[in-house]
Order: sequence, then C-alpha cells, then structure tokens
Amino acid sequence: MQKPWLSSYPPYVPAEIDTHQYRSLVDLFQQTVAEFADSPAYSNMGKELSYAQVDQFSKALAAYLIRGAGMQPGERIAIMLPNVLQYPIALFAGLRAGLIVVNTNPMYTERELAHQLQDSGATAIVILDNFAHTLQAILPEVPQLKTIITTGIGDLLGDFKGLLVNAVVKYVKKMVPTYQLPTALRFRQALNLGQHYADHFQDANPQHEDIAFLQYTGGTTGVAKGAMLSHRNLIANILQADAWTAKDLINGQEIFITALPLYHVFALTANGFFAVRLGAKNVLITNPRDMPAFLKELQKHAFTFISGVNTLFNAMLNHPDIHKVNFSALKITLGGGMAVQRAVADKWKQVTSVTLLEAYGLTETSPAVCINPVDLPEYNGMIGLPLSSTEVSIRDINGDALDFEQAGELWVKGPQVMQGYWQRPDETAKVMRPEGWLRTGDIALMNSQGYVKLVDRLKDMVLVSGFNVYPNEIEDILALHPKILEAGVIGIKDDYSGEVVKAFIVKKDPSLTEEEVRDYCRRELSAYKCPKQIVFVDNLPKSNVGKILRKELRNL
Repeated sequence: MQKPWLSSYPPYVPAEIDTHQYRSLVDLFQQTVAEFADSPAYSNMGKELSYAQVDQFSKALAAYLIRGAGMQPGERIAIMLPNVLQYPIALFAGLRAGLIVVNTNPMYTERELAHQLQDSGATAIVILDNFAHTLQAILPEVPQLKTIITTGIGDLLGDFKGLLVNAVVKYVKKMVPTYQLPTALRFRQALNLGQHYADHFQDANPQHEDIAFLQYTGGTTGVAKGAMLSHRNLIANILQADAWTAKDLINGQEIFITALPLYHVFALTANGFFAVRLGAKNVLITNPRDMPAFLKELQKHAFTFISGVNTLFNAMLNHPDIHKVNFSALKITLGGGMAVQRAVADKWKQVTSVTLLEAYGLTETSPAVCINPVDLPEYNGMIGLPLSSTEVSIRDINGDALDFEQAGELWVKGPQVMQGYWQRPDETAKVMRPEGWLRTGDIALMNSQGYVKLVDRLKDMVLVSGFNVYPNEIEDILALHPKILEAGVIGIKDDYSGEVVKAFIVKKDPSLTEEEVRDYCRRELSAYKCPKQIVFVDNLPKSNVGKILRKELRNL
C-alpha cells in the first residue's frame, strides 16, 4: 500500500523498528537496571528510588507473589494505585513473576471493580488504603481473589515522613474510609517476606506473544473488556517512541513528569515504560488536581519531558504560579487522550517556547498510532504521522480505501495492535480483521503528506479528560433507578474536560428530582462518568426498531 507519511518523516526516523531488541518487558527492565543501577528512577513527594532499589524491591515482591502467595505465571494481578512509588514496584514485580497485570482505576465504584475482577479472574490485588473499602464491599463476589496487599500513600517515603503522611491522609484529610480486610498483607510486609525468597528467585522468561496486560476499555459497546496487550505490543510502542525522539532525548539524562495516572494506557507506555527504556528519572505526581502543589513540585526539577491531556495543560496555564516554573530544560510536550485545543496549544508555546505535540492512540494499540514530528514549529490541528512499522488506511463503509482528503473510518495495522479482547472473541471479531487491521471507529482523513486529521467518531463514546465514557453503560445504570422509565446519554463539549456527559431522562415517578439522579449516579459511577447536565423529557427520539437516536438528542 501507499505510505505517503514516510516522505514526511524526519531524516533520523526509520520506516521500521525491530521488536526483537528485547525478549520481553522484563528483559528491557533488566537491561536498564544493568546500565543505570545507581541513577534515580522514580521520585515522589521528595523521596527518590534508584533503578537498583526498584530492582531490589520488585524482585522481593515478585518472590513473595510466587513463593509466598503461591501464584503461577499467567495468573492476573490487579494494581489499584495512583502515582506512588509502590506502583512501579508492583508493576515490575508482576511482570517479573510472569503474571498478567490488570491496571485498575482507583476511582472505580463497587460495581465497576467487581466486574473487572470477575472478568479478568484476578487472583491478587495491590490496593491503596483509600480505596480498600470498595474492595471490602465486593469481596463475596470475587471468591478467586486470594491475595490482597494494602498500602498507604506514605509507605515508601521513609519511616518518619511516611508515618506523618499516612496520618495526615487518614486523620486530618479523612481520605481513608474504615475498612476490614482480615486476610490482607501490608505492602512492606510482603517486601520483607519476599526478601527471604529473593536469593533463590529467578525472573520469569515471558515471550513476545505472552500477554503482559489486560488493559480495560469499553471498546465500541460500553461493556468493559480487557484488551490483551502482549510484551511485543508494548515493546513495539516503546521502540516506536524511541525512534521518534532519538534526536532529542538522551539515555540517562532525561527527567519525565508523570501527572497522568500510570494505570491509564497513555501514561503507562509514554511515561511508565518509555522512561525506563531511556534510563530517565520519572517524577510521579500523585494528585495533579492540587495545582499549587503540582506547580511547586515542577519548580524543583529541570524536567525535559511532560505528557498530559488538554485539561491538564489548560489548568496549568490558567494558574498564576505557572510563571514560577522554569521550562528552559523542556524538550518535548506530548498531548493525547483527548483532542488538544488550539487556544491551549498556542498559549503553551507562548509560555514554554515548546510546541505542544498532539498524538493519537487507543487502548487497543498500546496506545500510540500517530504523532507529530518533534521539530513541529507550531500546533497544526493534526494528530500527526503514523509511527514506524505502522500502517494507516482511511476506509469507506464497505471497507474500501479512500483517497487523500476524503473522510472515512481510520484503520490501523502494526506490531502495537492488541491480540484481541480477553475471552470475548465475538467483540474481537467486530473490530479486528483476519489480515491484522484494527477498525478504530474514528472518522479521519489523510492529506498527501501522510498527516492524519481526526474528524469525528463513529462511536457514541464520550471523551472526558482523556477517559472513555460509554453511553450504553450510563443508560443501563440510569434505567435501574426505580423512578426512571428510560434514559438517553450523549456527550457535549466542555471548555474544561473536552466533553461531559448529558442525560435525557423520562420519569416513571413524577416526584423524581435532579438531585436524586445525581446522588444515585455518584454511588454507581466514577465521577467522570456522572452526568453533568440532566434534562427531563416526555419521551426520547427512537428509530423504528426502538433504538434511541442519539443524533436527535444532540439536536435537542
């Protein structure tokens, strides 16, 4: 097929990458540790861990999981943590033990957490104290979950500081609801027990096609499914990013800012693994919503790479302390997860002198598909060029390729494309073709230089601050309310988060109030999924087969 994007590649970017540079993600980690053992790997709340320390801790935890907890390679381990030092240790421990990592959003409700643990069959979980009450509530629904490891935000910050941070979080800020998990083990206990087995522990030797992650996404239907991402998938995306930035980023010399949660696939690859590939120092931001504290942390580091979503950059730019941050070392700013707005990109360039590069990806593609060249002089409204070893095609409704500047569905093929959805061949068949093409459900066009522009979505998915929200899920939850007859959900534009959820509701009981609906949604849904606008209507527009016409709802 034609690959017009190759002629637009910077001269140092190869057309293809070789995924066999690493046998697995474990091999990648081991090579980095060997080269950068004494270099800082992670920093969080003033505490730094070197690569050698991450190696030591993750080996101990892996040894505990296999020898102490009796787990077997191929079992699933859920990680329900924000950006704290325990996250990368748990991540690499799981991979070194040959387990499949299930990244779990800490903000999940009981229903959402139960579904993910049931669907993945996870037999172990590492969870922050703040969210342990949610796990307690659904334990009877997940009898296969045998190993529970709990931890506090301050557990790895040092004895005195850690105790202080945990006390403030629990007793002053009251962020840790009471819970009882009698069989749970503390994170530090697991590390200590694992030390007894560490001398005799051998890292697993996963192969390219072995599954590394079940990364959950709603796909096109809203039913949460685990995208099976193999070691090869992630290695490919890491090496694609490495090839793209080879002129600018130097091994062992970079400082990454990780404000997006590592359980999100964007941060997982762009910051979690790419930083390790470079031997970079990774500054973990636990709560970027605390903008004064976030900007104060930025002032401490001569950071060179920062990634985020449009809402994060917008919030930073509109805070008065932004001018206290020194951006002189910054080389790359990467925007993804949601559309980058021109006003935000222009202001970012004005404040930092660095172009905000827009990229595009999907959970199903590990995630990166396209990215703009690092030397792009200014925001161009495009999602960029297909990465090395990546093919992109714009197709019509019949699956036939379209010409330049014609809008159609974006299809993707490459080594970063998932194996399929976990135990859902029917859903996999809806999006993957036998010849390897993934149907993204996004409407795009390509110009003659190979640049891709996103036009619209075939899906009814709503993108709230980089997180996928699926109307079907929200409608199903609303329909369970005893006072609601039926509901239709759409996404509407929002200056802060890109889009928010709007619900149209037909009452079954006239006494139903907007506040009742909001309270109910807060109990059943993560905050970003809750409708921000609620409209009561007499009926919903429907097709002749009874399907809610969301297009008509948008016209309302």
